[in-house]
Amino acid sequence: MGNRVAREDYEWVYTDQPHADRRKDILAKYPEIKTLMGPDPRLKWIVCMMVIIQFLAFYLVKDLDWKWVLFWTYAFGSCINHSMTLAIHEISHNTAFGNNRAMWNRWFAMFANLPIGLPYSASFKRYHLDHHRYLGGDGIDVDIPTDFEGWFFCTRFRKFVWIILQPLFYAIRPLCINPKPITGLELANVAVQLSFNVALYWLCGAKPVVYMMAGSLLGMGLHPISGHFIAEHYMFLKGHETYSYYGSLNLLTFNVGYHNEHHDFPSIPGRRLPMVKKIASEFYDDLPHYTSWVKVLFDFIMDDQLSPYSRVKRRLKGDVKQE
Repeated sequence: MGNRVAREDYEWVYTDQPHADRRKDILAKYPEIKTLMGPDPRLKWIVCMMVIIQFLAFYLVKDLDWKWVLFWTYAFGSCINHSMTLAIHEISHNTAFGNNRAMWNRWFAMFANLPIGLPYSASFKRYHLDHHRYLGGDGIDVDIPTDFEGWFFCTRFRKFVWIILQPLFYAIRPLCINPKPITGLELANVAVQLSFNVALYWLCGAKPVVYMMAGSLLGMGLHPISGHFIAEHYMFLKGHETYSYYGSLNLLTFNVGYHNEHHDFPSIPGRRLPMVKKIASEFYDDLPHYTSWVKVLFDFIMDDQLSPYSRVKRRLKGDVKQE
């Protein structure tokens, strides 16, 4: 458990990310893929159903013993809340109401944010679009761990702790790497979320609030679904910076596992990403991919060649236009 990871720096590259070129090649051969772009009319109804389910759960846990509150927090609440964060990921690409109703998507994301307890939907969109546009960009892409994370979490035990604390690092990383001025939408997100949290405590007591907040933190920490954080871009194989996952948990995560497909076509909703792979199969079949996020987490911890430094990073050239 004390072996140190050999890697002491990121994997610096001097090439552009691969997704723009592959997107161009795929569209040249399969222009019909453009018909998959645009909003998913089912998304808003699925999100509304998930929010209602969590509201019902808040009511049901308020009279349970604490041991059962904690049990259902991890067994159920963490799954729903992590899935809701990925619904917000979908909405950040305007797949709920389309690009012509961008603000509808922003406010709907705040609604989807309510059962999570932590106000982040408005900030997430700003940083996530930078992640797509400047994948691995030094000082821009806050999905890349900080130097401290790479330096300190360098043994198996420390990597295990790092995975548990992932929600914390995702929250503070933007402030360290790429702080941005606070916008009115972010302030509105905080005001709406805090008002909801206070109302929930006033109406139902502390147990639903603990269920909500702890569910979000546990679901994004040591949890099978959180394997996607590692699977998406950590360099398990040299020369590959994005990986897809083709397993059953895609059913709970809006197909976020189809990650190469998503970065190639971020305007295509998750529900239609399997169709991208089916149409342009020769572009994806030979790429390395995963079938188990649990195995990804296990391998990341146990492999002494892997650490938070196992990310492709590039220095950006020219004008950088951030959200």
